[in-house]
Parts: sequence; C-alpha cells; structure tokens
Amino acid sequence: MTPARRLPGLVLLLVAAILAGACKAETPRPSTASGEAAAATPTTAAPPEASAITLGYSAWPGWFVWDVTEKKGFFDKEGVKVKLTYFSDYTTCLQAMTAGKLDADSQTLNDTLLGVTSGSAQVSVLENDNSFGNDAVIVKDSIKTIADLKGKTVAAEQGVVDHFLLLQGLASAGMKETDINFRNLPTDAAAAAFANGQIDAVGVFAPFTVQALKRPGSHVLFSSKDFPGTISDHLVVTPQLIKDRKADVQKLVNAWYDTLDFIKANPAEAAAIMAEHAQLKPEEYTALAEGTKLFSAADAVKGYTGKDPTDLTAMFWQVNDFLVGTGLIKSRASLEGLYDPSFTQEYLKAHGG
Repeated sequence: MTPARRLPGLVLLLVAAILAGACKAETPRPSTASGEAAAATPTTAAPPEASAITLGYSAWPGWFVWDVTEKKGFFDKEGVKVKLTYFSDYTTCLQAMTAGKLDADSQTLNDTLLGVTSGSAQVSVLENDNSFGNDAVIVKDSIKTIADLKGKTVAAEQGVVDHFLLLQGLASAGMKETDINFRNLPTDAAAAAFANGQIDAVGVFAPFTVQALKRPGSHVLFSSKDFPGTISDHLVVTPQLIKDRKADVQKLVNAWYDTLDFIKANPAEAAAIMAEHAQLKPEEYTALAEGTKLFSAADAVKGYTGKDPTDLTAMFWQVNDFLVGTGLIKSRASLEGLYDPSFTQEYLKAHGG
C-alpha cells in the first residue's frame, strides 16, 4: 500500500474535499507578430509569459492555509502566478509530485524522503507546521499507560506518520512493535475498527480521531503534542524550479508568510475561509486547527538550522531509520540538498528579522 499522510480513506469524516484540480501546469504562450504587418514592419517578439507554478495540497489544517493565500490575493500581491491544485486523496497528490506533474507540493517529511528515495528530486523550502496533537494514539478505557499496550491489538496504517508516532511512544516506555499485536489497516478502517470495539488501540490523525473517540471510555494515550517535531509538514519544490525561477520560489514563500500575518490579524475571517473548504463550521475548524502548530519564519529557520533533537536534521535521521525499519525504503535517503532555508532567511532579512 502506498503510504499516505492525510485522509487516504474513502470517507473524510469532517474534512471533505470539494475541489479536485488538474495537475498540469499551463503552457507558456509567447506573443508573435503575424500577417502583412509583421512582414512589413520588423518587430521584436515579447518574451513568453511565465507559466503558473502548479502547487499541490490536500486536506490538513496546515495546508488549508493556501486557500486563504489564494482568496485574499497574496500570490498576486507578491507577483507570482500559482495554479493551486487541491487533491481529495493525499496519495494522488504525492504521486503527482513524484511523476513531475507538480512544481511544488505540501507534504510530510516522511513522504518527502519516500519520494526522494524513489528517484524524485525534491527540496523542502518551507517547514510550514508541526502536528501538535492532531495525530494521536487512542485507547480503550482499561489502558492507562503505554506499558499497558503490551500484548494488546493496536492498529495503524503501516508507514504513515501515525505508525511512526506509535513507535515513538512505545520507545519512550522501552517497548518495541513486537511487544504489541500490530495490525496494518488503512486509517479510516482502523478508526472504524476501534470505534466498533474490534481492537484495543489505534493510531490515527484528525479528523479520524473524532470517530475513534466516539467509543465509550476511549481516550488519547499520547499524541504528537507529546513528541514535538515528530510530524513535520513542508512545502517542497523541484530543484528545476529553483534553478529556473528562484525569484518566483521566493515570492511563493513570501506569500505564505503574508498569509500567516493575515491569519494572526484576522483569525475569524481566515477560519471562515478554511472551514468553508473543509465543510466545517468555523468554530469546528478552529478547534481542529489548534492541533497544528503553524511556524513563524523565525521558528522555521530554527527548525532547519538548529541542533535541538526536535529540529529537522535530527528528525531526518529518525524518519530515515523508521522507513528503513519498516521496509518502505532499502537504504537511508541523503540529507544533501534536501533542505533549503535560504528563502525563509531572505524573507526575514527583508522584514527586519
């Protein structure tokens, strides 16, 4: 099964997709002279107009931010053409990026490493958020500690970030996956199986956490809030886009931070925009969004360049080991060229940071 970060199931419980976009970037259409006038009067053809950057995203609170960017005109403000492409299926979004149908994509560090090791050239130019509670291991009422998971049946989708979170939690109690009865189930099926009392515990992400917690007596044993940095989300672009249109990549990053400023100054209006796409009431969306920690430019740079165990370099090796250990990749991905903090650094420089 292809690993998926967000909403791989057929039913999106609270967050439902309504806009399926095309993947292909627009073709540049150069201006040309024609007819007798062209023959009589030599002219210099206008340079071809740059095609729109195709940017993919899917259902996750940290990525619905792009809806605000587009609706409030921040791409236009920065002077960059962007074809924002929404995917109801996160796996399809990843496949589009790997197949070269997108210039940029919103995805996790885990899935970025999977893409890189499969031969897709990708560079993280923006760490936009960390999951801060929206990924959780939920258990039945009799399980009170991580140690209580020993011998219990625990489901998660193998290779996804919630499987990774589960292993982090087990390790914190000196346990391994072999200490539990692990069941590999798609995230939606895992949530349903737990809610129906068929298994003892489950690792899921929002909004499937809502379904799982409908089981009487169920509760969150631990979440991504307890393991800062474990689940990081990124804007990745192709190296070719940086090579050919570095200024536009800078404008793309600038537009993101413009949007964060708007959200901070206008939380109600921004929540209404994001909730509309998610098909939620604004107050429901606000509650869901609290489990995602959006990074300021200063925080993002620190994540790229810091030495803390929760920063990206340390997490890179942890994720590598996880992917190798689960057999999803045969050998570690290379760190070389994976992170490029220069665009956020330039933004900070321009804004006195």
